Amino acid sequence: MARGSNATARLVARASQASAFAIATPLTPVGFYPKAGLLPAVVEVRDQPASWNQPGQTRKLMLSDGGSVIEHITNVEPNDSFAYDLTEFQKVFGRLVDHARAEWTFTSVAAGTEILWSYTFFPKRGGGAILSLIVRLLWGPYMQKVLPGIVAEVERQDSGGTPANPATRMSC
Repeated sequence: MARGSNATARLVARASQASAFAIATPLTPVGFYPKAGLLPAVVEVRDQPASWNQPGQTRKLMLSDGGSVIEHITNVEPNDSFAYDLTEFQKVFGRLVDHARAEWTFTSVAAGTEILWSYTFFPKRGGGAILSLIVRLLWGPYMQKVLPGIVAEVERQDSGGTPANPATRMSC
């Protein structure tokens, strides 16, 4: 299998490590992952368990282009990190991506908690060069635009504010 194409985003949330983890982990991607150019929005989550925090759990993300992708939680280290694999891509990504892996790491820093979000897409045979270009030119910059909204939601909920999107508050 070819090597994956990586993208990373990092930002500091003004919240404790435990709060940042507890708030960010169960957030639904609806409303936080908008359509951006060729990248579709996440418009619905299906088949998600009441709590989204255990290895082995899966959910299906429905996308604005009519496609979908399946997320499988693979690792959870409370307050420190969680990771999930993505499979069954459809549409353009379905032709290029065999699978992907997302990892979130939460590290205590003087100003709060650094949230590091990394994504690795693994290409199907023959799709490596095109996928690498898409990740570098589209997905990486997209992550840089998405993460501030997630950090803002962490800070809003940590300070006792009302979630920006009612669907974002799920039990952890």
